[in-house]
Amino acid sequence: MRAGFTFESRGDVTLRTMIRTRIVATLAAATAVLAAALPGTATADTLRLGPWKQTGSVARPSATSNQGLATVRGKGLYYTGNGTVPDELKTAGWGHVGDPDSARGHVFDAYQWTAADPTAKMFLVTTPGGARYRYVHPLAPGEMMNNSYAAVTPNGQWLVSGEWGTMNRLLVLPTPVLNPRTPRTGGTLPLAGQITLDRPVRDVQGCDFVTATSLVCATDDTGTDLFPTTKQLLRITLSEPLRGRDVTATVTSLGQVPLVSACSGEFETEGVDYDKTSGRLRVAVVPPSPCDVDTTIYTFQR
Repeated sequence: MRAGFTFESRGDVTLRTMIRTRIVATLAAATAVLAAALPGTATADTLRLGPWKQTGSVARPSATSNQGLATVRGKGLYYTGNGTVPDELKTAGWGHVGDPDSARGHVFDAYQWTAADPTAKMFLVTTPGGARYRYVHPLAPGEMMNNSYAAVTPNGQWLVSGEWGTMNRLLVLPTPVLNPRTPRTGGTLPLAGQITLDRPVRDVQGCDFVTATSLVCATDDTGTDLFPTTKQLLRITLSEPLRGRDVTATVTSLGQVPLVSACSGEFETEGVDYDKTSGRLRVAVVPPSPCDVDTTIYTFQR
């Protein structure tokens, strides 16, 4: 297994897995009791976010899963976490990884500069054959340094990313390797355009394309001044498919992501993934401490 790569395992059940499963089952039972006791708390059988109905959830170790996930063709689910950043990238200053995406078997990881005075962000591409290339995007004037996610268009040509804080735009770059406008084996990645939103969004942690003109995004917004709930699942509808120029988009809140845990305190919304083959939407949420040893991956279906 390559450093930084954590795929869903289906091997033999080990003792450690059995112990973790028992702990998760205990927490799940406590969660069910808590949910039943709280008026208005949605369960897995009733929670709907727009057209999406929750169909289940699974707990995964936060060290390898608390930043995001992506469906990789022929390999299954790929996860990122604080513990999956390779040492050589940390040494080079790229100490934080965000929510990844995948297209045509390639994996696109969003890296953030953690040393002083950041002037760029980086997208690491891993090809189906295992080759890895760094694409560095110099910050444009006024661009925030955060790099929370990568979302690749269905045709593989454009990559959408975002900025932390309250924003009225998403950033558009050519997809490394797949777009002929980019170098083949790493290099500089220029800004191609932006998506101007009809209303502001805050602290977007992950996005994924559902169609060529529709993204689903998850936020870690703790306020209710922009939308009726905190930590929203958003639908962003583009005025037209991306072609490397500026477009406009409308933003709709589908509701609050699941915030259910046996522990009380602050949740953190993380990445999202839409599996085009199965039609499953997954959303990662880190529960409050001490339950944050595991990240909950919620699954939705239309």
